[in-house]
Amino acid sequence: MSQTLKPPAALSMSPARPAPRLLSAAGIAAGPLFLATGLAQGLTRPGFDFTRNALSQLSLGALGWIQVTVFLLTGLLVIGGAIAIRQTLRDTPGGTWAPRLLAVFGTSFLLAGVFSADPGAGFPAGAPEDRATSLSAHGTVHMLSGAVGYLALCAAFLVLARHFAADRQRGWALAVRLVPVGVLAGFAASATTAAAFTAGAGLGLLALSAVTARLAVPKCR
Repeated sequence: MSQTLKPPAALSMSPARPAPRLLSAAGIAAGPLFLATGLAQGLTRPGFDFTRNALSQLSLGALGWIQVTVFLLTGLLVIGGAIAIRQTLRDTPGGTWAPRLLAVFGTSFLLAGVFSADPGAGFPAGAPEDRATSLSAHGTVHMLSGAVGYLALCAAFLVLARHFAADRQRGWALAVRLVPVGVLAGFAASATTAAAFTAGAGLGLLALSAVTARLAVPKCR
């Protein structure tokens, strides 16, 4: 009796799947939205100084609701982008943990919107001119959520480096390994100027937008 032999399962990486356009667009828009609105507010709100104040402090004062809304919207957009990346990278290297870590990053923005930063460094009007030496309960949650969120983002970039390397996209693999270095360097220099912190955070957000476009938008692949 003869038997039909089936070919062995393919050992190569599964092809990436296209993600819904709306989710992909959400992930791409998150970083530019947050930075553009932060820049606009920082330039127009009295007393705000990019060298002394973090964008998080824009959630304070009479117009703080604008930045709170931006935090919440950015978090939702990042989570949408994480879902798009999960659908795109399913069954590929990095396809499990990268989206989970990015969802943690998005959640950190939701928490930052609910729990505001502490006033200080002259902002908002009437705040002490010196930086806050102690944190309130809501300020502590804000700071810790941001720290955990950006560590998760850095870890996601390192996981995605594995995907790009397996897909023989060496330039992207190198780039996403270098981004965490820039982000952490900016945070480390924040003791000197708040602008360094903003630059590090902005680098991470813009890099995430670029990576989301590369992974989730077919024409960018």
